Amino acid sequence: MDEKSREELILEYAPLVKKIVDRIAIRLPPNISKEELTSGGIMGLFDAIDKFDSGKGTQFKTYATLRIKGAILDELRRMDWVSRSIRRDIHKLEEARRTIGVRLGREPEDFEVAEEMGIDLDAYHRMTTRAQGIGLFSLDGIVPDCYNSKAANRTAETSSPFNELKRKELKQIIAGTLAQLSEKEQLVMSLYYYNELTLKEIAQVLDLTESRISQIHSKAIIKLRAKLRSYDEG
Repeated sequence: MDEKSREELILEYAPLVKKIVDRIAIRLPPNISKEELTSGGIMGLFDAIDKFDSGKGTQFKTYATLRIKGAILDELRRMDWVSRSIRRDIHKLEEARRTIGVRLGREPEDFEVAEEMGIDLDAYHRMTTRAQGIGLFSLDGIVPDCYNSKAANRTAETSSPFNELKRKELKQIIAGTLAQLSEKEQLVMSLYYYNELTLKEIAQVLDLTESRISQIHSKAIIKLRAKLRSYDEG
């Protein structure tokens, strides 16, 4: 690609970087620098321009979106913005849900998970609310074709019948887990990831508080992560 065509693509898709940064930033604490995320997104756009292969039948915008999101998430990982205490809470929630799920042979209720952890229901809900934002990294390292740019590179380099089978199995597990969510959890997940509404917008649609929507979203993500980690370690 000549330099003029490259510059034209950069100018054309720079607004896409801003749009993606704005949507991701809404889910993050206010102390996170949008400028740093934008810099990461621009690097993702450069990467997309350099590596795009039109012969694979993918539209450039689709490919660029994946690369931009991946680069932004890589920048967030570098910043290590999720505190250790929140990471510990997430791990405890996942482990408790997996343990009691195996014991009962079904998806546990919130109060059952709380009892397993030795805390009351209010404390359990506070923990799930604190986990807001984990959706950004919820599948990273488990599902090979998520938005992590490094994972995407590995997937492209190691495509094989075995990997394709594993991805197919994982997608089936994800679909099955989503089907087991409550109707409200399914709706929140759909509005958040498919329609790309913010938690505030979803709260307005469902006539609930933003805190309640955050709680529903976090709980659904924890269920999904626990199920996928059980598969990954099986």
